[in-house]
Amino acid sequence: MIASEEEARTWLEALPGVDGSAVLKLERLAALLGDENQRQNLVAQTSLASIWQRHFADSAQLLTFVPRGTSLSWLDLGTGAGFPGLVVAILRPDLRITLVESRRRRVEWLDSIAAELALDKVEVQGVRVEDLSPTKVDVISARAFAPLTRLLELSARFSTADTLWLLPKGRSAAQEVQELRGWNHTFHVEQSLTQPDAGIVVGHLLGRKGRTT
Repeated sequence: MIASEEEARTWLEALPGVDGSAVLKLERLAALLGDENQRQNLVAQTSLASIWQRHFADSAQLLTFVPRGTSLSWLDLGTGAGFPGLVVAILRPDLRITLVESRRRRVEWLDSIAAELALDKVEVQGVRVEDLSPTKVDVISARAFAPLTRLLELSARFSTADTLWLLPKGRSAAQEVQELRGWNHTFHVEQSLTQPDAGIVVGHLLGRKGRTT
């Protein structure tokens, strides 16, 4: 379990492929986020004191489920301040990341961060998920965006049977999977590395029950 800022940073720096450039970009992101948070409420102000644990490592742990060496398309729904999508983009610049956020000021900030940090494969979509073109992707993430049932209703159209879903769900993870009805899936819950009472829903969506996929 990652229990401190020091542990979070040490863990991140030890991830495969992470170099000094990525760490510098995370440091810059931390500074920019702290500055912007004075103008708009991107994250809880109290969480900035533990940004490496609460936001950076919490986002980066999703990469432990993603194979390296393959260029994948990643859709981050309701990205908000850019978590986990911006962190994933910094640590895996080979991935094509689409950040979906409907709030205009946040979209403007995300665009500016992608430019500032030279995240060339990041695309920001300033639309509601309901209005996003139904492109199929390899990975879907959503951090505290919507309950699992609602999330699948909104975003199953971006998924194939091979799409990997990575959904940080806090303490409700196991209950949401247990209560999910009407879908064929392989979802299970993995323990979060950064929060002892939190879980991550991981797996594949195979389609609605009663329908062929």
